Amino acid sequence: MTLQEKLNFLEEVMDLDEGALSEDTVLEEIDEWDSLATLALTVEIKKRYEHNLTTDMIKSFKTVSDICQFISDLEE
Repeated sequence: MTLQEKLNFLEEVMDLDEGALSEDTVLEEIDEWDSLATLALTVEIKKRYEHNLTTDMIKSFKTVSDICQFISDLEE
């Protein structure tokens, strides 16, 4: 998955407009980054990569780049 595809994926998960996110976006500055978004991300990661996201993993994500890197690691 390219970086743009990852950004689009995250925008879809958070129900954001296309182009709303960049790698440098800080998650806690996004109103839509809430419990519903983390649940949606958890479900999508499980469906696409058969990997369980833990609460600690989610808490470790500080920027969109952190999630993108996590996805890249799953794809290797």
